Amino acid sequence: MTTATFKHIDVASSNSAKPWAKVDGPGKSFEMKDHQRSVHNIRDYAEDFTTDNSGFAVYRSPANEKSFTDDATVRNGYYAEVEALLRNRLPGVKKVVIFDHTIRRRTKDAPRQPVQQVHVDQTPGASAARVRRHLPAEEAEELLKGRYQIINVWRPIENPASDYPLAVVDWRSTLPSDFIPVDLMYPKRVDSPLNDDDRGREKLPDPSTYDSAEGYEVRGETLGVAPNPEHKFYYMKDMTPDEVMLLKCFDSRGEGMPGGWEGEAVRTPHTAFIDPSTPKDAPGRQSIEVRCLVFYE
Repeated sequence: MTTATFKHIDVASSNSAKPWAKVDGPGKSFEMKDHQRSVHNIRDYAEDFTTDNSGFAVYRSPANEKSFTDDATVRNGYYAEVEALLRNRLPGVKKVVIFDHTIRRRTKDAPRQPVQQVHVDQTPGASAARVRRHLPAEEAEELLKGRYQIINVWRPIENPASDYPLAVVDWRSTLPSDFIPVDLMYPKRVDSPLNDDDRGREKLPDPSTYDSAEGYEVRGETLGVAPNPEHKFYYMKDMTPDEVMLLKCFDSRGEGMPGGWEGEAVRTPHTAFIDPSTPKDAPGRQSIEVRCLVFYE
């Protein structure tokens, strides 16, 4: 166990009626406050955590793809590896639709950096919208009647994620009131109405406009997470590129959802953080996250 600083949304500081945050940088309408919390390394007991009970799981699963520098190779090769992993590890899967991936590198020229804020990638409404956005209308409505999830498949690239590792909050230690909807802002592009796929097209944001929403549009909704001293933080110390973490962003059968199952995790808050035990000469974190719609029999 170690003690680290975790950043949480400060709702009272928001300068807009509804908080918003930009997908491509630190721009946001609210401030964050630091909170000191204990965080536990699960390397010796990772099997105790599953996407069902805690909302996350870690597996050893080496990938054929190693560098993740070519967008087409990621889509045409690695996506198939991710789907096979999900079908192997999650019983009852009948369909997987991969709709997005993000590569983060802690380098000055990288448009996507590790996110140091406790959050969840999608709200329930945004999750249903993803189903309707990525599947034909009739099929989408039928699939929405059954169990579906959004799973984020997270993997370090090239070197262990010792620098800015990923921490998760056990869903069992959260309350529904901890979660605050936040609009997710994307840069407007000339072709946005026809093609809103940003994969491989990210650019560095302008630091002078971090606090302005001009030139951006709402294309998603995430959840900020309010601080709660009951939250239990965990991480896989020095997680390697041969390991993956499954992060549940939403489960339509999660406890508290219509038709939900008691004890079933709905979601997993997560964040990058600074591990005080990480050597100062550790290589900068690189990681890929692949977001998947998962449908069940």
